[in-house]
Amino acid sequence: MADSSTNMRLRLPLLCIILEVILIILFGTLVEYNHDTDAKLWNKNRTGPRNDYENEFYYRYPSFQDVHVMIFVGFGFLMTFLQRYGFSSVGFNFLIAAFSLQWATLMQGFFHGMHHGKIHVGVESMINADFCTGAVLISFGAVLGKTSPVQLLVMAIFEVTLFAINEFILLSILGANDAGGSMTIHTFGAYFGLMVTRVLYRPNLSKSQQRNSSVYHSDLFAMIGTIYLWMFWPSFNSAITNYGDPQHRTAMNTYYSLAACTVATFAFSALVNPEGKLDMVHIQNAALAGGVAVGTAGEMMLTAFGSMIVGFLAGTISVLGYKYLTPVLESKLKIQDTCGINNLHGMPGILGAVVGAVTAALASKDVYGDGLQRVFADVETGKWSPESKGGFQAISLAVTLGIALFGGLVTGLILKLPIYGAPPDTHCFEDGLYWELPGEEEGHNELHEVATPNEVEKLNS
Repeated sequence: MADSSTNMRLRLPLLCIILEVILIILFGTLVEYNHDTDAKLWNKNRTGPRNDYENEFYYRYPSFQDVHVMIFVGFGFLMTFLQRYGFSSVGFNFLIAAFSLQWATLMQGFFHGMHHGKIHVGVESMINADFCTGAVLISFGAVLGKTSPVQLLVMAIFEVTLFAINEFILLSILGANDAGGSMTIHTFGAYFGLMVTRVLYRPNLSKSQQRNSSVYHSDLFAMIGTIYLWMFWPSFNSAITNYGDPQHRTAMNTYYSLAACTVATFAFSALVNPEGKLDMVHIQNAALAGGVAVGTAGEMMLTAFGSMIVGFLAGTISVLGYKYLTPVLESKLKIQDTCGINNLHGMPGILGAVVGAVTAALASKDVYGDGLQRVFADVETGKWSPESKGGFQAISLAVTLGIALFGGLVTGLILKLPIYGAPPDTHCFEDGLYWELPGEEEGHNELHEVATPNEVEKLNS
């Protein structure tokens, strides 16, 4: 099926090899183990018995493993809903994540992980790299089925770099709280991806409209991703919070937010359908919006009650977005959002940022006691006040949107160059363009290529 314009025989191998060689060289010259990982440093001045379980690995690794599963299994299978794009959804997710976590380690290290000219790595840097990778995979959802793996790698190069810059501005300069990434991960990844897909708008995408849909078994596979993400989201939001009550509180707030969000999703999915039937697209995606929306305020004293309100609102907004807003975005603004990332990550991310700003503005010593500085680190500087903290949280949202939209615009223009082997309109959402398919599937695919619409309909039935 592939012709010279889409053939990956040289494009993909050359790009992968060149990028990996560059990464290996940079890691060799700039990266070294941190204190808890280095044999010499960890055992230095060890005069008596020492509890090795004090090593950060034993505190952070369980959360890291949960986050890792979300990135590779959760995101990968969530995007398998397209009937003829399962290989690409899981496979390209695998490739982009493997590259992005390496590049993110370097980019995040350059901005806030340098020690005497070296980037120190350990389990926390692994978690942060996975977080950055999550933003790239969110953007992948917007362009799913319409881009080549080469385009996706190029997009990852630019997005990871801009993610690290945005994260540095928010966390280090503005002092924002965003442990669960409502702003840095979800809002950034969503609006970066939406801008990229707007620039890459395809007016004739209707030629592939038949493949831009699901079938029974593809939706079932996508639900595997949903369940994994739903189960591990409390770990995602709490992975890098302070040990003790902040981490405990973050996991609990996420737990209740997701539960309330799921109930709201089922309710509104049936409500917006004239026949009262549930839409699997809503269940796969909107049920997760509660985890997104509680990401910023999760470590604050939001309370279980407040978390449930946030989750219920997130589920409601997400379902209504899928039902009413997505068609408008495509018809009026020419934004072809394949996975509906605006509904799962974009709007819930903004909601999470607003909730975080309001919750921070209401923080007080009476509520937090001596735990105030464990949540808001800038309390120790003496310049902290609830009002200023809430203001900086709101400014952080505006900065994130600005960098995401501008970065997505520039990246989209670069990806529009006709050198990356992008699929033609007639072969979007189709695995056969880039993958060797098993015999039965390949034969089925060929029939789709040569059959008339009526024959295809009979074949599918």
